[in-house]
Formats: sequence, C-alpha cells, structure tokens
Amino acid sequence: MSQKLPINLNDLLRQRTVESERIEYKAGWNPDPIIRTLCAFANDFENLGGGYVVIGQDCDANGQPIFPPSGLADQVLDKIQLELLAACQSIQPAYFPVLSVEEIEGHKLIVLWAPGGQNRPYKAPAAVTARHRSLHCYIRRYSSTVEAKGEIEQELLSLTAKVPFDDRFHQGARVNDLSKPLMKNFLQEIGSALAEDADNLSIEALGRQMNVVGGPTESPWPKNVGLMFFSDTPERFFAGTQIDVLWFPEGAGGDRFDEKIFKGPVATITREALAYIQRNYLRETVIKHSDRAEASRVWNFPFPAVEEALVNAVYHRSYEEREPIEVRISQDELVILSFPGPDRSIHLEDLRAGRAVSRRYRNRRIGEFLKELDLTEGRSTGIPKILKVMAANGSPAPIFETDDERISYVVRLQAHPQSQSTEAMTMEVTMEVTMEVAALLQVMEGDMSRQELQTAMSLKNADHFRKAYILPAIAAGALEMTHPGQPNSRLQRYRLTSKGLQWLKANDTKM
Repeated sequence: MSQKLPINLNDLLRQRTVESERIEYKAGWNPDPIIRTLCAFANDFENLGGGYVVIGQDCDANGQPIFPPSGLADQVLDKIQLELLAACQSIQPAYFPVLSVEEIEGHKLIVLWAPGGQNRPYKAPAAVTARHRSLHCYIRRYSSTVEAKGEIEQELLSLTAKVPFDDRFHQGARVNDLSKPLMKNFLQEIGSALAEDADNLSIEALGRQMNVVGGPTESPWPKNVGLMFFSDTPERFFAGTQIDVLWFPEGAGGDRFDEKIFKGPVATITREALAYIQRNYLRETVIKHSDRAEASRVWNFPFPAVEEALVNAVYHRSYEEREPIEVRISQDELVILSFPGPDRSIHLEDLRAGRAVSRRYRNRRIGEFLKELDLTEGRSTGIPKILKVMAANGSPAPIFETDDERISYVVRLQAHPQSQSTEAMTMEVTMEVTMEVAALLQVMEGDMSRQELQTAMSLKNADHFRKAYILPAIAAGALEMTHPGQPNSRLQRYRLTSKGLQWLKANDTKM
C-alpha cells in the first residue's frame, strides 16, 4: 500500500513548499478527524491541490511541527494501514489517498497525500466508528477542517464534476507523450526520494505516483498538467503554450521590434524567458549624490518584480486559450499580457489598488509544481510582492489592468525615471569582457556556427575556443545559442544578444 512521495518530505514538514492549510499533523492514529480531513482535501474547495496528513508528527500550539517527531512504533504501522484502508471506504464517492511510510530523524511517520478529487463533492461521516453514520461535506478553512454548511455547501455542490483544466485527463494524448527524463529531473531537483526509483518504473507507473497519469489500468491517460511540465512539446496539445518576448527600441509605436519566442515545458520556458529578459533588458544605474558619499543603485525594472509578474501569468493564465503570454519591453515600460483576466471573485477596484485576493485558483496543479520549484508562493502574494519590490527600487507603482469581461490581464511595470534619463537614451552598456570575448564579438555576423566563428578568427583548437571564447561570451550575456535547450545540436548557432550589440556599438570606436 505504501509508495514514495513526489515531494521532499523535509520541505513538507517545515512548510517551505506547502502552506499550513494544506497540511495537518496528527501525533497518533485517530480515524475520525483524519477521514474528515481527507474528505476536505478531496473536495479541494479553493483549488489549492488537496493536501497532506502526517501521522506521528506532533506540533506546538501554533501548529508548527516539533522535532524530533514522536513517530510511530514499527508494530503499529501495518495495523494503521489496514484500518485506514477500511476507514477510507466510508468516504463517498470512493476516495483513497496515496500513503507513504517515511523516516525523519530516526522516527517512522505515515504521510497521506490527498490530491483534489475528480468527483466532487465528497462526503464523510462525522464519526467513522459510529454505529449509525450520517455523511457530511467537509472543506478546509485555513488550518482547520470544517463542515460545509449553508451557502458554502451550495457553492461546493456547484463544483460537481468541475475539475480544473490542468488536472483533467487529455484523451488526445498517450502516456508515452510524457518524457521520463523530464519527470526524473523534476524529482531530483525537488529532492524527492521517488527519483531513486524512477529508472525502475515505467512511465505509466511513475506518472501515477506523481499524479500526472490516471484512468483505468487498461486505458491510462496523461493529465494536462503532466503534458505541460513533462512533454518536450506541450504546444502540440495546448496551442499558445509559449512566451513571446518583444523588444521595441523605438517604443511601442515604432516600426522596429525584436521578437524571441520560448516554447517547451512550462517550467523551462518560464526560466529561460526570465533569464533572457534579465540578461538583455534589465540595467542597473549608479546614482551619485553631492550631499553624501554613498551612491544609490536602481534598476530600470527590478528583476524580482518581473519574475513575480511573469510567473503569475504562467500560473493563472488559461491553457484552453490559444493566445501566448506576451512580454513587451520598451525603454519606458515592461508589460506582461496574458489571457484571460482574473477570476470574477476579484473586484476591479481591489485589483487596481493591489489588494486582489483570489478565492479559487484556475490551475491548482500548475501552482503545485511551480511551488515545488520555488517559482511561486501561491497564496495571493504576487501583487503585494510586486508593489513592495517596485517601491523599494524607487520605481513608479505598477499598474494592474483588466476589463469588465475579464478577457485579458495586463501588468505594467514602468521604468525607474532616473534609469531612463541616464541610460535609456544612450543605451550604454557596462559589461566587462575579456580580450578574447571582445575579439569574438567583432567577427559576429548574424547566426554563426562554432566552426564558422573559428574560421573567421583563424583558430584551430575547438576545445580552447569553446572555453576561452564561447562560454565567457555567453556568461557575460553578450552571446546566446539559437537552440539553448539542445546545446549539442548539430543545428546550433550563436548570435549576439541585444546586450552584445549595445556593447559592440558603444565600443566600436574604441577598438
């Protein structure tokens, strides 16, 4: 019955990746409250992705786990598992969590992973052991399990069969459309013990343990979230799953723009787009003051604000829409556009004032994976963080826009005014490069292969050329690969980045 969790247990217990309302600690086996909590996680009222029950872990008055845990004796582990199997049958419709026996600081724990169910609403008895049992709906409210009554129960009933899009089966795909290396890399990155078993499991078995594959044994289906994160080409299944970064050197109304399109697994393109923006379009300005020795440092667009805004767009956009996420950058502002707009439970005036708090999440599983990768916190902290970071940088307040029909969502980050006045007009780039990198930039003409570059520079040793020229140029942000996800591709070419072009123009007369 026991399996390994697709999550790092130490992170789980210390709540670094899971909020308190998604985890409940029990010092010992008590079937009544545990079954009620499993029912609440299965109902997943706010689409947070279900939760975890940790048996054998006591906590303090503030709900924080106490270490070392009390643990469970070896002789009771099998007994608890058998009783749990029987108790779970009281949940209607049928629902069974994933069970894992784990060891922390020499003590055995039972961890129950209860993902949001496919057949809401779920009901459970108030007392499993009672002779006459009546069934009730339960939900999570902060860190407590409560019975759903009145309007809350009616709203829960309205969610019948409404499974979020990212948690649905994709019947136009097959399990083999998932990439086992991508799944294994994810498990290794988050420190899951399941990574150790990945090589010995089939894609279907591994996918079922990660809850990205479901359906009957004779006809398994990948879930949409699995294809988004663990398929090499998710755009085959969800048109518009890409991030377009556009640079307008003459402003949004100008005739010229540069475009770079990122396609691939959702987490990969998010990271690649952020790295590309940071490398090419974010600039720091040092401002000296006449009345004090300390200089001020400001960014045209502070990276943490850009990161939060873009990750939020990836998290909250609809993957049923065929429109990509757009990042439009000019000297004046950085704009992130996604579709559709925020949930209607968010009032427009609260959104514009930076007080937006969603009552229900559009993509419960996408958020779960992004949180595991430390790309988002996932509890309506995005807008407050953007506001805080922009204020700390001395930037104008960000602007959050949508329309009455909630067709789109726009985040506008305006450039720091002193960054504009001192750098945007001249586009001067301060970038330290070696003599080798400077020589390499001088021979660049469009997209060039490594062999073409070596020939242009009359160099013969490929290994030395890579280490002394190519890699330092990429590290400096002056050069980029045309196929960054496939560094050894025979089609690989290299080209100047915007930063490299700007450096070349600024230093052309000095060379």
